[in-house]
Amino acid sequence: MAEYYKIKVADLLSKRRSRSVARPRQMAMALAKELTNHSLPEIGDAFGGRDHTTVLHACRKIEQLREESHDIKEDFSNLIRTLSS
Repeated sequence: MAEYYKIKVADLLSKRRSRSVARPRQMAMALAKELTNHSLPEIGDAFGGRDHTTVLHACRKIEQLREESHDIKEDFSNLIRTLSS
């Protein structure tokens, strides 16, 4: 994920809220929910101890953006394909 978005793994786990970090983090959380059987609290813990509601918000936000943005939809599909192979 960090490599795809050209950011540091530490940034994905950080408390930074700038869009350049937050959007990839939201994407990573949504993909974790999509591709694993982990619960929202478990995913939140893996992302620096975030609350399960933060993960839920991220999943909903990415779902909304996938409907509105071709780029986000394409990123999501590319990442699913990459992570599933």
